[in-house]
Amino acid sequence: MNAERIAQSISDWIARKVHEAGARGVVVGLSGGVDSAVVLALSQRAVGSSVLGVIMPCGNSDADAQDALLVAGTLSAGTITVPLDKAYRVLTEAVPDATRTACGNLKARLRMAILYAHANSLNYIVAGTGNRCELAVGYFTKYGDGGVDILPIGGLVKSEVRQLARHLGIPPRIINRTPTAGLWPGQTDEGELGITYDVLDEIVEALDNERQPRAPADALARVKALMTTSEHKRALPPICPVIRR
Repeated sequence: MNAERIAQSISDWIARKVHEAGARGVVVGLSGGVDSAVVLALSQRAVGSSVLGVIMPCGNSDADAQDALLVAGTLSAGTITVPLDKAYRVLTEAVPDATRTACGNLKARLRMAILYAHANSLNYIVAGTGNRCELAVGYFTKYGDGGVDILPIGGLVKSEVRQLARHLGIPPRIINRTPTAGLWPGQTDEGELGITYDVLDEIVEALDNERQPRAPADALARVKALMTTSEHKRALPPICPVIRR
């Protein structure tokens, strides 16, 4: 992997998308994880200081916000912190029977609304932080973290994101951090997926290149099932055809 070539091509692409949208910059939701750190760094390379990292604590551990600030400080990027606990509490009280998953999705959609409020106010676009593996299996909230304008690292599997992070000078603490969306206490990406990112990387790359994955049969079956059931997340809402005759 030629990290510099990939970093430059993605940052050039971000700059082009900002220009095509008639926008002035980029908003990134900054979680403290490696994906958002890489997107922030690439966006900064693309549009300079016209990048805003938005930190949105909502029942997360203090370590999440500290890691987000570590990323911003390392990159000398501008940030704003928007605590969401109060707003989230009001929303969940309105749906008292909501499941844990439904509440987690509600939190993701609240974050999306905040990102767009800032983007609209600044005439920026929202850069999503989903990687190729997450997009392939639908590991994102529809109209939550999936509600974005561009997906800069959507073509990279997790191992490639980590390689790129090392090239961009992201702190090792962030690169080695256990991936989590912070949807509830103790929640982790791999725990929810039921598969490690290393195995998921292998399966996604193999299927994309039409070769047999070097992975357990049950893991392959799970990934294929996730790809099928999440297809609706990667498409625009279907429009019912009108039969006039």
